[in-house]
Amino acid sequence: MQHPRRGLAAFLVSALCAPAAWSAGTAQDAKLAEHGRYLVQVSGCNDCHTPGYLQNDGKAPAAQWLTGSAVGFQGPWGTSYPSNLRLLADRLSEAQWLARVRQPMRPPMPWFNLKAMSERDLLAIYRYLRAAGPAGAPAPAAAAPGVQVATPYFDFTPKNLPSQVSSAGKP
Repeated sequence: MQHPRRGLAAFLVSALCAPAAWSAGTAQDAKLAEHGRYLVQVSGCNDCHTPGYLQNDGKAPAAQWLTGSAVGFQGPWGTSYPSNLRLLADRLSEAQWLARVRQPMRPPMPWFNLKAMSERDLLAIYRYLRAAGPAGAPAPAAAAPGVQVATPYFDFTPKNLPSQVSSAGKP
């Protein structure tokens, strides 16, 4: 039979060491989230996913970052809207996030850039979004080609394109 004081000593040692381990994990998570914030800034995520970001020379309050936008992008695909990434990350697990951001998305979202990112970078963005917390409202639903929308939108309809363009970019 184990001596009761040894059991108590083992419990106390583990209890005293646990906060240090938790702090290290928290500091590591904070560092990863900060890297995610950096990636969001340099990758241009705010350009579309933060209301007013472009119009105000990138001077939007961080509380509004990545809350989506009701300003759409209209082109041959219909009209798409920048989603509220904070609400999206709030409802997805890490594994679901990784699967989602590696899938094709509606234009003009450069999803292929996300697909090229490392798993660590994608998780850093996820951790940043989770640390920022849910905020804002969902973006409007996408509209099919030819459907009129009442929201403002950027027109991405190509104009004056040659009828055929070769792979070298010459008509």
